Amino acid sequence: MTERIPSNAIPWILIAVSVATLAGALFFEHVLGYVPCSLCLQGRQPHYFAIGAALIAGILSREANIGIGVLVFLGLCLLAYLAGAGLSFYHVGVEYKWWPGPDTCGAGGLVANSLEDLQSALHGGAKAPRCDDAAWRLFGISLAGFNMLITLALAALSALPLLRYFRESRGEV
Repeated sequence: MTERIPSNAIPWILIAVSVATLAGALFFEHVLGYVPCSLCLQGRQPHYFAIGAALIAGILSREANIGIGVLVFLGLCLLAYLAGAGLSFYHVGVEYKWWPGPDTCGAGGLVANSLEDLQSALHGGAKAPRCDDAAWRLFGISLAGFNMLITLALAALSALPLLRYFRESRGEV
C-alpha cells in the first residue's frame, strides 16, 4: 500500500495533515473554549517546523525523481515529528500520572488581549490549566494522545521516501 503514495506527494500530505491538526487544536481552543496547557502549546511546535520543512521539500520535489535536498528536508520533518511524538508521549504520561509533570505545569495559557484583561484575570485569580489534567478525551484518548498518534503516523510517512531511497541505492527495487 505504501508503494502507492508517490514520494513527491508526501510533503504536501505532511503539510495538509499538520495544518489540519493545528486547525483542530485551534478549534478546541478558540471555538470550544479549551485553554491549552504549556505542554499542549509545546506539542504544536513540531507541526509548525515540519510545515516549513515540508513546504521546502514539496517545492524541491516538483519532478517525479526527488533529489537529495528533498530527502534532507523530509529527514528534518521526520526528526520534528519524532520529537513531537516524544513530547506528546511525555504529556500523556503526565496526564495518566505515570510520572510527574514539569514545575511550570500551570504556567502556560495566561494570554490577555489587553493590559486591562490581564489585570482583571490576575485580580480574579485566573489560573492556567494543569498539564496533568486532560480537559477532553475520546475513547479514553486525550488530545495529547491523539497528537502522539498523528505525529507517529506523520513520522512514518516522512520516513517512507528515505527508506525508498536507501532501498533503491542498494539495488533492492
